[in-house]
Amino acid sequence: MVHYTTVATCTLNQWALDFEGNYQRIRESILQAKALNARLRIGPELEIPGYGCYDHFLERDTVQHSWEVLGRLLEDRSLDGILIDTGMPVLHRNARYNCRIIILNGKIVLIRPKLYLANDGNYREMRWFVGWTRLAQTEDFVLPLFIGRITGQRSVMFGDALISTWDTCVGIELCEELFTPESPHIAMSLDGAEIIVNSSGSHHELRKLKRRVDLITEATLKCGGVYLYANQKGCDGDRLYYDGAAMILANGVVLAMSSQFSIADVDVQVATVDLGAVRAFRAARTSRSMQAARATPYPRAKAECALAVELGDFDNSVRPTDPIAVRYNTPSEEINLGPACWLWDYLRRSGQGGFFLPLSGGLDSCSTALIVHSMCRQVTEACLRGDEQVLKDVRRCVGAGADYVPESAQELAGHLFYTCYMGTENSSTETQERARHLAQTIGSYHVDLRMDSVVAAIVALFVLVTSRTPQYEVRGGSSFENLALQNIQARLRMLLSYLFAALLPWARGRQKSLLVLSSANVDEALRGYFTKYDCSSADLNPIGSISKHDLRKYVAFARDAMELPVLDEFLNAMPSAELVPHSESYTQSDEVEMGMSYAELSEFGRLRKVDGCGPYSMVMHLLHIWGDQLTPREIAQKVR
Repeated sequence: MVHYTTVATCTLNQWALDFEGNYQRIRESILQAKALNARLRIGPELEIPGYGCYDHFLERDTVQHSWEVLGRLLEDRSLDGILIDTGMPVLHRNARYNCRIIILNGKIVLIRPKLYLANDGNYREMRWFVGWTRLAQTEDFVLPLFIGRITGQRSVMFGDALISTWDTCVGIELCEELFTPESPHIAMSLDGAEIIVNSSGSHHELRKLKRRVDLITEATLKCGGVYLYANQKGCDGDRLYYDGAAMILANGVVLAMSSQFSIADVDVQVATVDLGAVRAFRAARTSRSMQAARATPYPRAKAECALAVELGDFDNSVRPTDPIAVRYNTPSEEINLGPACWLWDYLRRSGQGGFFLPLSGGLDSCSTALIVHSMCRQVTEACLRGDEQVLKDVRRCVGAGADYVPESAQELAGHLFYTCYMGTENSSTETQERARHLAQTIGSYHVDLRMDSVVAAIVALFVLVTSRTPQYEVRGGSSFENLALQNIQARLRMLLSYLFAALLPWARGRQKSLLVLSSANVDEALRGYFTKYDCSSADLNPIGSISKHDLRKYVAFARDAMELPVLDEFLNAMPSAELVPHSESYTQSDEVEMGMSYAELSEFGRLRKVDGCGPYSMVMHLLHIWGDQLTPREIAQKVR
């Protein structure tokens, strides 16, 4: 028999501790899901307070305000008629849990705490929460008095349980649990859960989306069933970007998926699925049935509703959702879109008037400028589509009137993006011209200055105090003198960046300051090839986790995808800091000074970060990889 049900997942751009805004976005997503005839709606992990509250999770106020928002959802009768899965921190027996709260028609059906916490890489959940260790067990949770008055309940079920509706069974999996070897969806599906919901706060990494899709595809292929995945989207006020891509799968095929990168605050995806097909898929596999016969029984929380359309309410206009082909962004597309969305979120939340970037004429600062250009393109497109929230944010950032609509990315950049070439006697005409051409092409407000007088003043002060005059190494000075003279220039650029970021808008008659952008790639951080407190010390660094290898590919992609032929000049240029005098016989080279190429640095990064190698293991690996090109001593020297 056919049992069609329409289910909804969403991505929300939630802000840490923005309880009012978060409530409005949650409510809007539920209303959109209802308008699309969904019977079940799920949202991102910890969507009520925001996932990125960090140590604010330790404050009792965060838990209290989360209950207050939940109370508003429970009181709202316009949200009746749909099973709602939302998330917040809950204190139970004086222990803090990361929980899903299942509500229906103004009552709480179940509080399901997270079992396995994410505590590696960028995640520190064990600092704030404890995992629920009593698998397939529950106990009573006494509700706060004001919540009990709203729901008419004194206590509810708390723990690891399934939700039984009148016609199906729903299991809950939270984010990290999908990535564990013994994922809960396996035992839940064997015990009869036909729909698995997963609410996540998963941040963007290059190529990570495919891993998520593969895991969920395999889960529904092996176990059968419907799988709903929701995710946070946007910048939650820190250095991570959550890349959305909420999805719905059934029996190994993808039925719906939201955009991975978007500046929209609410994105709801629905699919109509046949629970009868789930049952047939499972019953046809004898080995699965044998395991189900001895499955661990889960407690059931009762939800007094049906998710599927009743036979008596037959509607032949209801159509099952057809499978879709998933298109994965290339790494260059991800670099182009993800950091750009992150920058827009950070800018509109900071209340500042735009970005300031020291534009050196090199590949790294060029990459950062292109990411800001991508941001301006996405924001302009949203404005021209009539996105009211984006228009409101743009007008506030640029200080424009209520009728302002940017007509192009270049026009918007003229308001929001300030670039500056900070040249010295060591700078070349080529880098100066490259910076100017790029600024003209993308529309930034560009300043071209020479700071030799400031450098000379600093050196003159040292000469006055010590009666010694430092010289560059190419002019007979020592390596100590050479490094000090280079660092003066580098650090002055940081000081000038903050000065101009604070006052350039004022000089144009505007009343806001700017966020300073850095352009230090991950390879240079790994090698230590940068000056402390130079212009790599900034408010934000959009390329800080990206290798030079990937950045070069990105610039080549942007040249073609965004029709920017000026980028050929950057791709063909030699990487150089331009901090020492150059001549026909000598030009400063990054790779020569580091003693290794950027390609070699990328290999070091992979061995260290991904494979977990220390110096000895790295040398042993590289002997096999580079042994036909370098001697063991040369390899060991590079590793050191």
